[in-house]
Amino acid sequence: MDHTQQERYAAAAQEDRSAHRNRISIPATLRPSGSKSFQTAVRDLSLSGFSATAMSHIAPRTMCWLTLPGREEALPAKVVWWDNGLVGCAFEHLLEPHELDAVMTRWNRDRR
Repeated sequence: MDHTQQERYAAAAQEDRSAHRNRISIPATLRPSGSKSFQTAVRDLSLSGFSATAMSHIAPRTMCWLTLPGREEALPAKVVWWDNGLVGCAFEHLLEPHELDAVMTRWNRDRR
């Protein structure tokens, strides 16, 4: 990622901190770097990241990959924080709004 892309990402991610976060509970798979994947529940999802359950401590700055239902490719992210069984991660690349909408629409449809 070049310097200009990093600046745009940082600005968008900072803006997104105050943007609407979708509070949800989506079963997913999370794989921290150097570890085996495990089942998790995504608790909130936004364009720039997510929080999910993680019983074991995952250190900040650890790379991880999130696989959501209906997505073939895992989403690379970096751990920002871990606290008492929850992990917060920032996506390496912002989700496109249509990608977020597709996940939310699919999940809401599947829950009915």
